[in-house]
Formats: sequence, C-alpha cells, structure tokens
Amino acid sequence: MLELVPLLGGGAAIILSLFLAYYLSRKPRGNKKMEEISDYIHKGALAFLKEEYKIIAVFVIVISILLLLLSHYTDIPYETSIAFIVGAFFSALAGNIGMRIATKANARAAQASRKGILDGLMIAFSSGAVMGMAVVGLGLLGVATFYVVYGGRAAGILFGFGFGASSIALFARVGGGIYTKSADIGADLVGKVEEGIPEDDPRNPAVIADNVGDNVGDVAGMGADLFESYVDSIISAISLGALVSYAYSQIYPLLIAAVGIFSSMIAMVFVRSKNPYAALRNGLFGAAILFIIFAFITTYMLNKEYGLFYSIVVGLIDGLIIGISTEYFTSHQRKPARKIAEAAKRGAATNILEGMSVGMISTAIPIISTAIAMVIAHEFANFYGVALAAVGMLSTLGISLATDCYGPVADNAAGISEMAELGEEIRRRTEELDAVGNTTAAMGKGFAIGSAAITALALIFTFFEKATRLLEKTNPNYHLNISLTNPYLMAGLFMGAMLPFIFSALTLGAVGRTAEKMVDEVRRQFKEYKILEGKGKPDYEQCIRIATKGALKEMVLPSLLAVIVPIAMGIWKIEALIGLLAGSTATGFLLAIFLANAGGAWDNAKKYIEEGNLGGKGSFAHKSAVVGDTVGDPCKDTAGPSLNILIKLMSIVSLVFLPLFIKLVH
Repeated sequence: MLELVPLLGGGAAIILSLFLAYYLSRKPRGNKKMEEISDYIHKGALAFLKEEYKIIAVFVIVISILLLLLSHYTDIPYETSIAFIVGAFFSALAGNIGMRIATKANARAAQASRKGILDGLMIAFSSGAVMGMAVVGLGLLGVATFYVVYGGRAAGILFGFGFGASSIALFARVGGGIYTKSADIGADLVGKVEEGIPEDDPRNPAVIADNVGDNVGDVAGMGADLFESYVDSIISAISLGALVSYAYSQIYPLLIAAVGIFSSMIAMVFVRSKNPYAALRNGLFGAAILFIIFAFITTYMLNKEYGLFYSIVVGLIDGLIIGISTEYFTSHQRKPARKIAEAAKRGAATNILEGMSVGMISTAIPIISTAIAMVIAHEFANFYGVALAAVGMLSTLGISLATDCYGPVADNAAGISEMAELGEEIRRRTEELDAVGNTTAAMGKGFAIGSAAITALALIFTFFEKATRLLEKTNPNYHLNISLTNPYLMAGLFMGAMLPFIFSALTLGAVGRTAEKMVDEVRRQFKEYKILEGKGKPDYEQCIRIATKGALKEMVLPSLLAVIVPIAMGIWKIEALIGLLAGSTATGFLLAIFLANAGGAWDNAKKYIEEGNLGGKGSFAHKSAVVGDTVGDPCKDTAGPSLNILIKLMSIVSLVFLPLFIKLVH
C-alpha cells in the first residue's frame, strides 16, 4: 500500500503541471507585435531542441545497445538498458514541456504586466511551476514505477535510469549554455558596447537568438539538470537503503520525495505579496516549513528512527544556506555586486578583477556548509544519512525550480516589452520582474550546484559500498585500498581534480568560438543592411542558425568526456576510479560555485548601473560593466552549471559499469 504514495505524488504533480499549462493557455498574449516576437522565440527554441535531440537519440541508441551486450558478459542487469532509455526520455520530456510553456508565457507575462507587476509575476511563476511540477512528477513517477515492478532488484536497475537522465542533462546544459551565451555575447558586444543601443532593441540581429537562448539554457537545461539531481539522490538512497537495517529503508526516500511534492504544491498559495521577491521567498520558505512538519510525521509513523529525519533536515538547511549565500554574493542590492559596479568606474579590468575576487570568496560558505552537513548526516545514519541529506535538499524542488524558471520568462517579457514598444511604465515593471529573476536564477544555480555536490558524495559512497560487497562475493582475496598511500588512488585523485578545469576550458572555448561568429554576423548585418539608419531589417534567422550550429557541434566532446574517462579509469583500477570521483567532485564543486557566483555578480553589477547609478546606461562605468558581464555570461550559464552535471554523471556511470570493473579485477 505504501508503494502507491510516491505514485500518487508523482501523478498529482503531473496533473497540476497540465492544469497550469491549460490556465496559461487561456491568458491573452497581447497585440500582434508581441505575438510575432513570442512566436519567433518559440519556433527558434523548438528548432534547436529538435536538432539537439537528433544527436542525443544516436547517443541513447548506442549506449542502450552497449548495455545490452554487456549484460550477457557481466552482472549488469539487462533491464538497465530499458531504465536508461526511460530515464533519458523522461528527462527530455520534462525539459521539453517546460520550455514549450515558457516560450508561450513570455508575451502573456508582458501583457499581464500592463495590469500590474503582480499580475506579470503570477504568469511567469505559473510558467515556472509547470516545469517544476513536470520535473518532480516525472522523476518520482519513473523511479517509483521501477521500484514497484522490480522490488529488491530495482536498486541496481535504477542506476540505468539515472544514467539516462544524467546524459540528457549534460547535453542539454552544455548545448543550451553554448547557444545562449554565444547569442548573448554577440548581442551585447556589438549592440550595447559598439553601437550603444538598448539591450533588447529589435534592430539588433542577435536579439531573438538571445531570447531563445534564455529558454534552451535556463529552462530546458536547468530542468534536465535538476531532474537528474532529483532522481539520482533518490536512487542513491534506495540503493544504500538495501544495505542498512532500518525499517522501510528502501521505500522511505520515495515517501519523503512524495511529501516534498505535496509541500511544494500547498506552498504555491503563499506566493502572494506586493513585493515580487518577497512573494517568491514566501513560497520557498513556506514549502520548507511544511516539508519539515510532514517529513517528521512520516518518520514517526513508519519507523521512529529520528536520525533519518535529522539527516533530511540537515540537507534541506544546507540547501537554504547555499541559496541565501548565493543571493548575498550576487544580488545587485548587496555589497559585493555594488563593489564590482564601483570598480567599473576605473575600467573593465578592475571590474573583472573585483568580480573574480567575489566569486572566489563566495565558495567559503557553500563548501563549509556542505562539509558540515555531510558529517552531521553521516553521524546520524552513516552513508545512508548522506544520501537522505541529498533527498532532503531536493525535497522542495517543485517550487524552487518554479522560482528559478520564472527568471527566463521574466527576462523574455522584459525583452518583448522593449521590442513591442509597450511604453516606459510597462518596461519598468518587466525590468523589475527581470531583476528579481536574475537573483532567483543565481540562487537556483547555487542550489543546483550544492545539490549536485551532496548527490555526488552520496553516489561515491554508494559506489564504494557496492564495490566492497561485490568484491567480497566474487573475489574475497582482493581488498579495496583507499589509503592516501595508494599510488593508484592518488593518481586518480590528481586526474579527477584536473578534469573540471579541462571540461571548463572546452565549454568556455566553445562559447568563445561560436560568439566570434555571432559578433562577425551582427557587425556584417549592421554594415550591409544599414539597419541603424532605418534602411534595412535584421535577419534574425541567420543568427539563430549560427548559435544552433555552433552549440550542436561544440557540445559533443565535453559530453563524451564525462562518460569515457570514468569507464577507462575503472577498467584500469577501481581505486584509481574512486580517486577520480573524489578529486573531480571537490574541484568541480569549488569551480562551479566560483564561476556561477562571479558571473551572477558581474551581471547584477551591470544591472545596478543600468538602474541609474554611477552614471547609468551609456556611461563609462556601464560599458566597463557590460564587458565584465560578457566575461561572466559563459561562466555562470555554461561552464559553471555544466560542472555539477559532470560530477554526478561520472559517479552514476561508474555505478552502472561497476560489474564490468569487478569482472576485470585480478
């Protein structure tokens, strides 16, 4: 009977997602100009996803066949390939649903803002809630279905589900990140810096590609990213639950996830306030409080093992601390971003240096908080407690992802109000919504990175425990040596520590190369079409094609790296693979926080100046801040977010192929 609860939770989330999508479809889209711009963005985003999914489909087919072949020669269950396909499909489906709604809700949010700022807020938030509920609904429904069908065998099979979700997430994050930032850089460097026109001026040839990028990167990409964190944390807890003696230990993570969904659904009624930022925070903190109450009741009714409950709460608190820390270091209302803006008065170099300093120092609180959370959770319930902390951190994902995906919709609404010439008052309202969206997006990225780190830790512990037990059965004379005196482990540790830097170099370089083509194209159109003189019109489609082609070409190598390296390392030596996972998790977590927070702070420092401070738009400080923001864009929207998928994907790949590594041990 208990198995029905997670199925009910997942189903309820999907039903709410569909209801919200219907609710949004009934809202007016504004005038013809607004509809036309929204349709451009919608078609451009879908065109990119269609081409991206063609490449992903090939990858999914190849890996599925490989897993089937290996099932004949190793102890990898043949059902793992089925789970891999389902995980990949559900991840892609969640991202696709969210992005379709977001690209239709942008004009509706702009139109609603004509009535009032809170009307625009509710449209943008409801759009984000479609994504949030689709992610948690499909994630929990998928994992729970495999658990119900396969029972005790589900733990091993579900690693395939996580592998599929992680693969889609990496392609979506890397590809979407390259797309969005190459378009953004092209639009900013030529339009704002060289020509001095507004950010969303319809005369800018890259402006539509830029708005498309907000959706493929921060909606589809973020959705796939957190979908994999969500399911991987639950899968890890189920797997470790099979190794401990607590009552209901395997189904407990599923029940806690269902409780989180119901808490998020109820908390949506708290998103009410005259202040948009306060409204969103009301929802987040309301969901957290409700979840703690419901999780305690669930624990009391099931097993009265309060150490498990404490582990969950520790993870939830860690997530809130990381979110608040990120908000402090990136918000334009706080001292760090304003110091960066002040530095822009002396030039782009000082602006960039101050931003790097802020990004580096911002790593302290998340790292210390997560380290303490891991130790406390381990004290309460060993490795199982760490996995539950990850589940706890992601428990209210339904509403936290809604507040994050609100950002791109608000950003697009601001752009549409500028391009459709809705007037100064509407532009001011949508810009205020956009400013709140920048902060929630930065908090969302910090939360995603934090959840990735603790999920990766749980997966590493799962790998070690499963490897130890499998070796005891198949090769009792071989004992894993994870001492720091083991040269294989240290070799893997160093290579793992290196990998996030190589990965970031590939993704940042990809953005740079694609952006160069975009800059050249925007300059060409301004010159040849004489757009600024009013003699010609911009060719938006060509800029969309450049961003699409560049992103699809450049995303393959870094994505394959995350799959090939751990397999090669595991075939060489299991201890080396453990070192690789530990090293990449440590430096990947640090580097991701640094890149995401520095980029967010540069962005909001620019926004602070654009509000009329330090000379306002067009001033020397503003031009310097735009350069800093341009440097920060691929840091916060491509390399940084992609790293959190890298560290999880390598761990889940290692778990899927562990039977192969065990078979090769001599």
